[in-house]
Amino acid sequence: MAKTPEEMATKILDDNMVGTMATIEGDKPHSRYMTFFNDSFTLYTVTSKDTHKVDELSKNPFTHILIGYDGKGLGDEYLEIEGKVEISTDESMREKIWNRVLKSWFSGPDDPRMTILKITPTQIKLMNTKGEDPVIVSI
Repeated sequence: MAKTPEEMATKILDDNMVGTMATIEGDKPHSRYMTFFNDSFTLYTVTSKDTHKVDELSKNPFTHILIGYDGKGLGDEYLEIEGKVEISTDESMREKIWNRVLKSWFSGPDDPRMTILKITPTQIKLMNTKGEDPVIVSI
């Protein structure tokens, strides 16, 4: 049975934590690798409150994310996500998102420098589905 675009997108997000996130610096795009946590198509990522991306997003809260391409072949499926970013005020997310990898940057989930960015998608495109045209995922 064929999977729906929504099921395929969910699998990509569940299987891939690392992707690129673009912001605007001045008038130019600026991309960097980030680790993402998925909660029903809402993405969360962690950064320090003193980073350029926090400053850039305060001026322009829109982002473009690529996630899912693992380089195994030219037909690898991945997602292009357009979204709006805000600083999460949900304190429970600090514990949900915390993992050992973050110990390199933060002392723990209560570290005051740790900022959680919440990305609410405005559009998700499923790309590279066996030579098919991109598919808009219902969110």
